[in-house]
Amino acid sequence: MINKQIPSVSVNYAGNGSSKKSNELGMRAMQERAYEKRGEQYLLIKSPPASGKSRALMFIALDKLYNQKVKKAIIVVPEKSIGASFNNEALSQYGFYWDWEVAPKWNLCNAPGEDGGKVNSVKAFMDSDDRVSV
Repeated sequence: MINKQIPSVSVNYAGNGSSKKSNELGMRAMQERAYEKRGEQYLLIKSPPASGKSRALMFIALDKLYNQKVKKAIIVVPEKSIGASFNNEALSQYGFYWDWEVAPKWNLCNAPGEDGGKVNSVKAFMDSDDRVSV
C-alpha cells in the first residue's frame, strides 16, 4: 500500500473574542476583511458557522449595487434555512451606509413564487426595477 499525501486546508483561530467586535460601519473583523476585497469579481469566504458570512455578503452586495454599477443581486443558497439569514437587516443602525432590504415576493426561500412558480418569479424579478432577490 502506497502512503500518498492528500492536500488539505487547515485554519486556526485565535479564540480571543476579537472577531465579535465591530468597526464604525458595524462590521466584524472577518466582514471588514471581506469588504476590503469588494471590488473582486470572485471572493471565497471561509469562516466558521455563525461568524457573519451572510452579513459580509450583504455589505459587499450593497456596495456593488450602489457604487459599482451592478444592476441586480441574486443571492443563491443551498437550503431555505440559510436564506433566512438574508431577511431585511437595518445595517445603517450599526453605521453602514445602506440597509439590506428584500421585497417579500423576491425572497423565494419564504415565498412560493407569486408569478406561477419560482422560475417565473426569477424572470419577473429580472424584468422588475427591484434589485435584490434571494
